[in-house]
Amino acid sequence: MKRVYANEKLCINCRVCEVYCRAAHSKSADVVRAYKEEPESCSRIHVEGDNNASIAVSCRHCENPACVEACITGAMQKDPKTGLVINDPARCVGCMTCALACPYGCIKIGHIAQKCDLCGLSGEPECVRHCPNNALIYAQGGSEK
Repeated sequence: MKRVYANEKLCINCRVCEVYCRAAHSKSADVVRAYKEEPESCSRIHVEGDNNASIAVSCRHCENPACVEACITGAMQKDPKTGLVINDPARCVGCMTCALACPYGCIKIGHIAQKCDLCGLSGEPECVRHCPNNALIYAQGGSEK
């Protein structure tokens, strides 16, 4: 399956990926409205580091996801057809066990767990599409080819 990969040598800590991810997961799908009018929307990718060294971090959609194993309600699931690890918001209680289990720190907890969903597999994810320095790529992994 395809995943988002980050190249830390090209990441300039601009956080544009975060902006477009937040907009893509907002009700309006609008960058300005997502920030000004929709406080519940959040980015499912985050940039760690500083201007000297930084990297964008998002869900790896693991082969054997620890978050799925840890989820007490069954809200966190791995789709057997797509390989996508998703959270069912109707079942999530925001207990944070998935976030604690994730070895990459890719799950955010607000009212419920929120994580990368590859923009619903509707083509190239917004974070990748809008990265001005091509630090993010959407491609097959080495062991998954």
